[in-house]
Amino acid sequence: MTRASDTVSTPKEQEMSQVRFEREGSVGSIVLNHPPQYRIGHQMMLDLTDAVAEASASDIRVLLVRGDGPDFCFGGDVREWPDATPHGLRSFTSRVNAAFRAIELLPIPTVAVVQGAAYGGGFELALSCDLILAAESAHFRFIEATIAVPPLAGGVQRLAERIGRSAAARLILLAQRVSASELAELQVVAKVVADTELDDEAAALAAQLASGPTRAHAATKALLQAWATGGLATADRLMPDLVSHLFQTEDVAAGLDAAVTALKTGTKRPMLAFQGR
Repeated sequence: MTRASDTVSTPKEQEMSQVRFEREGSVGSIVLNHPPQYRIGHQMMLDLTDAVAEASASDIRVLLVRGDGPDFCFGGDVREWPDATPHGLRSFTSRVNAAFRAIELLPIPTVAVVQGAAYGGGFELALSCDLILAAESAHFRFIEATIAVPPLAGGVQRLAERIGRSAAARLILLAQRVSASELAELQVVAKVVADTELDDEAAALAAQLASGPTRAHAATKALLQAWATGGLATADRLMPDLVSHLFQTEDVAAGLDAAVTALKTGTKRPMLAFQGR
């Protein structure tokens, strides 16, 4: 996968930033760049906030989130916590949550590309994305119970939403390390691939999503968010307005034309590359 950036001005600025936003055409990437463990401290939180803002302001059609090294992210930088005040910790966790939720609310598909360790806040960052693509060697763990706190950035409720209360409680209360394949069986990880194929698989998935019906994807995400917060009734109330506006888009016109033509001629409907408008 190409990792060149057209949004970071100079190599020096790239080195200074612990998180950077890159793009290649309609595919954007948020890259954690704070080796060796890519831990989320105060500076990374600020840089992540800026990177998410750049992604949001751009016209990309899919966003990848990844670590620029052998691991995804080991979670919070606990070295900053012993001397922090309650107010300081509240401010830090609030801003991390805000950055994660901003990723979650982007109206485009988002994919966490995970290799190595995704622990604590790193696991929560992955759960903030729509899909998780993981290498075979990837492993996940909520380690917070080992320092006597719960996950701090939405991990409890987001894991429970995906796998149920009992399974989430087991993984979080026991601080169990789980493999990518185990999470794939639980429907948390969308796909597990060989480590050597992770970049190519991520690029292929990004290309597929970027050529898809971007506005329909945004509507799907809005419905899922409505369901998560208000249940079926809330999503049902939202659906008619979301869907009716889509029928005025160029993508739907192209899709309907292809479908109708195929039905009239008895031919196979072609796979379309949509324009996102």
